[in-house]
Amino acid sequence: MPTMDDAAHLLEMLDDDYMNGEQLAFFRRRLLQERALVEERLQEVRLRMSARERSSDDLDQAAQEEELQLQLRQADRETRLLANIPSALKRVETGEYGYCEETGVPIGLPRLLHRPTARLCLEAKQRQEQREHHFARTRK
Repeated sequence: MPTMDDAAHLLEMLDDDYMNGEQLAFFRRRLLQERALVEERLQEVRLRMSARERSSDDLDQAAQEEELQLQLRQADRETRLLANIPSALKRVETGEYGYCEETGVPIGLPRLLHRPTARLCLEAKQRQEQREHHFARTRK
């Protein structure tokens, strides 16, 4: 299981060492750990949702509906994250991990430590979000 010390060690490496065997092994372990945690959290959400009790009190029912909406949003986020992990693991195996799919430049260790499933460098991600925001405004 990767530790904070492992992450600090990676950040101390030279730029020439980017995505060397040690770094790829670290992120592979990190992604596998992340997958296990996400699966566990999804199972917990499913159990909470299935254990819900119906109340005849309108206020209790409204509170339960609000809680259900929060659980559904959490499950949606977790499911999307879980779907991204296998492709990240495949990129680790092929040696493509850590490089922007759009530009080919290194994504960077700090960004990958924060979001190990990242496929885009920060600049490409910002452009993507700007396009999505622009299209969302034009559809209104």
